[in-house]
Amino acid sequence: MQNSEVFILAIESSCDDTAAAVLKNDQVLSNVVANQLIHNQYGGVVPELASRAHQQNIVPVIDAALRKANITKEQLSAIAFTQGPGLMGSLLVGSSFAKSLSLALQIPLLAVNHMQAHILAHFIAEEGYNKPTFPFLALTISGGHTQIVKVNDFFDMEIIGETTDDAVGEAFDKSAKILGLPYPGGPLVDKYAQLGDPKAFEFTKPKVPGLDFSFSGLKTAILYFIQKKKLENPNFVEENLNAICASIQHNIIEILMDKLKLAVKETGIKQIAIGGGVSANSGIRTTLKAAESKYGWTTYIPKFEYTTDNAAMIGIVGYQKFLSQNFETSAVVSKARIQF
Repeated sequence: MQNSEVFILAIESSCDDTAAAVLKNDQVLSNVVANQLIHNQYGGVVPELASRAHQQNIVPVIDAALRKANITKEQLSAIAFTQGPGLMGSLLVGSSFAKSLSLALQIPLLAVNHMQAHILAHFIAEEGYNKPTFPFLALTISGGHTQIVKVNDFFDMEIIGETTDDAVGEAFDKSAKILGLPYPGGPLVDKYAQLGDPKAFEFTKPKVPGLDFSFSGLKTAILYFIQKKKLENPNFVEENLNAICASIQHNIIEILMDKLKLAVKETGIKQIAIGGGVSANSGIRTTLKAAESKYGWTTYIPKFEYTTDNAAMIGIVGYQKFLSQNFETSAVVSKARIQF
């Protein structure tokens, strides 16, 4: 199905960000995100508070997205929303609104897998950014996921490696908590890591066979390391914060890169794309870019605004589904866990 002007309203509400975007074909006209700062005081996302905040934010966020895109709701061709994975209460707010608006406007409804969207965000038309060609490998790294995905086509994807326990984003955030840094701590670890020696302290790497990951052991090793050092010197963390953060980040990046190198060796695919909130990490972005000359890879690193949860990535998946007329009825259900 081809149309010269397809306008997609996209809604993302899988966790604690309420987001809406309007796309004209594969171009983003607006991309609005409302953050929920209420969770900071609890050191993590509180699901019930998240869903309540989504209810407060969803109408003004969608209204802002439409106004910024300078179109009316009557011009919309379809509505795309995050079906899963995510927090059920949060997902239901977005899906309920999407279904209602779809019925009211009598336009198609498009259900989107959040993790596929992180990968396909690379197909948003952006000046200065190239789109990967099929097949390519995608490393999806976020607070809830760590996966290596073989991408054969827009909706032909195979997970060839994933975490057996914690996600990489959780490893960053829990390490930050151990160091006494406020939530969300991952970005702060990245910030301080840029000022420290990445080889100041060594942490063991998990020995997981194949392309799978594990980060629970690393978190425990960091906890015991800090506890031991603070017994010797109560001011150890304050005096060595930059070096500790740099060493933790270096270790995590090495774990990711070791698995990526193995994936390239096993598949023969040298096109590597990253996606997910942790792909905003400066160390990961720099290391992946350096791999182009070091290993002969072609790498694809998204714009910062498309790394964390956003609706533009939901919209680009919706656009591809619209072209293939892969529509849903209002009977479609949200799923906290969803098949890839």
